[in-house]
Amino acid sequence: MDLSKIVSIAGRPGLFMIKSQAVGRIIVESLLDGKCSPAFAQDRMSSLEEISIFSVDEDKPLKEVFKGIHDKMGDKVDFDVKKASNDQLRAKFLEVMPDYDQDAVYPSDMKKVFVWYQLLMDKNLLDFTEETQEETPETPAEPTDAPAE
Repeated sequence: MDLSKIVSIAGRPGLFMIKSQAVGRIIVESLLDGKCSPAFAQDRMSSLEEISIFSVDEDKPLKEVFKGIHDKMGDKVDFDVKKASNDQLRAKFLEVMPDYDQDAVYPSDMKKVFVWYQLLMDKNLLDFTEETQEETPETPAEPTDAPAE
C-alpha cells in the first residue's frame, strides 16, 4: 500500500491526493468532496507515508497502524469516532496498537487516525492484500531439512 501520494494539509479538513506538481505548488484533490485546489510550498503538508505513531519501543508507521485497525475492525470502524469520548478513543486505540505511547499520543491524534482510516477505506485507497502476498514467499510451505520417515 502506497500512501506517498496522500497528504494531510494543516488547516484543511480531510485528506488530499496529489494530482500534479508545478513550480512552488501542487494540485491536490480533496478526498472529502473531490474538488481540486492548489497547495503551496508554505502550506504544512505531511505525506501519510512519512507519518508514524509514537510507541513504547519505536515509532510505528501509519500504514502498520491502519493494518492493525483492519485486523481488529475490518473495513469499517466499529464505533462512532465523532461521538466517542476520550476514554473510548483510548480503549479502541489500545486494541489496535497495544504498545502506543500513552503520554505522547493524544485523543485528537487517535480520532484523526480512525477518521483517516475510514475515509481511505471508503475511497478504496487501502489494500491489505499486497502485504500478505509479499510475506508469503519468505515463509517456506514445508520444512526442507526434516528427516524422511
